[in-house]
Amino acid sequence: MGPSIAILALVSICQLVKGAAVGGNSALFYLSQYGYLGANTRNIFNSSNLIDGRVLNNAVADFQSFAGLEVTGELNDETLQTMSLPRCGVKDKVGSGSDSRSKRYALQGSRWKVKNLTYRIAKYPRKLAKKDVDVEIARAFAVWTEYTDLTFKPSKGQVHIEIRFESGEHGDGDPFDGPGGTLAHAYFPVFGGDAHFDASENWSIGSYRGTNLFQVAAHEFGHSLGLSHSDVRSALMAPFYRGYDPTFDLDMDDIQGIQALYGKKTRRNGVGDDDNHEEGSDRDEGRKTIPPPSYPPVPGDSGFCSDSKFDAIFNSADGHTYVFKGSKYWLLTESAVAPGYPKEISSAWPGLSSDIDAAFTYKNGKTYFFKGKHYWRYVGTNMEPGYPKLISDGFSGIPDDIDAAMVWSGNGKIYFFKGAKFWRFDPSQRPPVKRTYPKPIENWEGIPNNLDAAFQYTNGYTYFFKDNAYYRFNDRQFAVEQANPAFPRSTAYWWFGCKSAPGGTIGNRNTRGWLLDEGSEYDSQSNSNAGYDAVDSEPVHHGPVTH
Repeated sequence: MGPSIAILALVSICQLVKGAAVGGNSALFYLSQYGYLGANTRNIFNSSNLIDGRVLNNAVADFQSFAGLEVTGELNDETLQTMSLPRCGVKDKVGSGSDSRSKRYALQGSRWKVKNLTYRIAKYPRKLAKKDVDVEIARAFAVWTEYTDLTFKPSKGQVHIEIRFESGEHGDGDPFDGPGGTLAHAYFPVFGGDAHFDASENWSIGSYRGTNLFQVAAHEFGHSLGLSHSDVRSALMAPFYRGYDPTFDLDMDDIQGIQALYGKKTRRNGVGDDDNHEEGSDRDEGRKTIPPPSYPPVPGDSGFCSDSKFDAIFNSADGHTYVFKGSKYWLLTESAVAPGYPKEISSAWPGLSSDIDAAFTYKNGKTYFFKGKHYWRYVGTNMEPGYPKLISDGFSGIPDDIDAAMVWSGNGKIYFFKGAKFWRFDPSQRPPVKRTYPKPIENWEGIPNNLDAAFQYTNGYTYFFKDNAYYRFNDRQFAVEQANPAFPRSTAYWWFGCKSAPGGTIGNRNTRGWLLDEGSEYDSQSNSNAGYDAVDSEPVHHGPVTH
């Protein structure tokens, strides 16, 4: 590899680096290294250069937002601790998705022109059996074949992706530094797609000890296919190495990213010789990434055109979007209501009450419904034994009679809304609701009090609903999205396909939530982390439309 190519390649390689204590100048170097301070601050350690405090605060806030932390703009302990986590060494702001909220994933900009790819393990680690490494590498590639028509076949000779376990300097200008340092790096397709792993690391298989080969390889191969980092912390392509996860699965964000590059899966068995297969949705039943089929709007007969106010909206584990109102439910397509609806809630979710207050599907794939002082838990459409239960028992610190609930994509926490207040529920913490809650809903800039519903749609945006209107929320700016037409917009027109409803902004300037033309700023309370029910101990299983 020539010097000029090596320099270009270094921009694209991903290095998973073991964390070290970060503070002071190290934090500045971190922000500069990963793209938060920009090119004009490259020489920040030159004594002749000064940084405007606002620039530094914005850089810290940007990192906190990307990492799903509370956005304060200050280098607090939580921020410094996150900076010390094992992570991928490529800049976080790389690719076409880095500044867009319509896609939270990021695309580096290059992709393979064929879908049947070959790979070869040119050099194996010393401490693992070759056959075991072969299995783990194949599993890591299979992560990406499950949702696309990509295929990966081990081969000899010239291949698309070469995999090597190396120590120290190994010819690409980016040497490994032994145990506890760089874990691995991979090249984007434009630079060849190869993946290198540090042979000195304690690679492990199916164990909490050491560094999990399968998960690191799956992350690296995402880069080999053209994916950059995602700011969704639960995504495989997030920059931080999370350690061994025995129930690992791709996040919706990873799936949307890889499908943006290579299309959705059209071949059930994942094999075939035709690289020019047209995209389609001939997928196994139950894949959570498949949106429901798109039907033309149903003119005036959806039940929502005269009154679009509803009780709850949520995505099921298989990717469908449902709306509940009274005793009935509707299935939404990408532009309207699917034919044949409404149907009775009791016919699809036996044992579930009508007039639900709120609903969400958690990362464990289970759906939670709330009404009054009780909640129900379902796997698909089957209620689990022992439900309903009291909210006070399963969700300690959360009030009864809530207005809305959602899992926020900004940090994966559960948020509950009631009246003018909201609560963040974190199943991994004790207590799950911090003493600083509840907080005012006005912290969510532009969102009104007394909500009807809230959820994250499959396009990555967060949506809030009240009466006959809805608001699209920019999770990164932590404010209602600035768009034309401005929000709030008509739910009937944009979600239920009612063409008789107004298509522009609705409300007036005395309506809480009217979007002015002013820029929004980060709120100091915005990105606060969002349990006790079994959500804290259960396994996590991980065609957008612009409403």
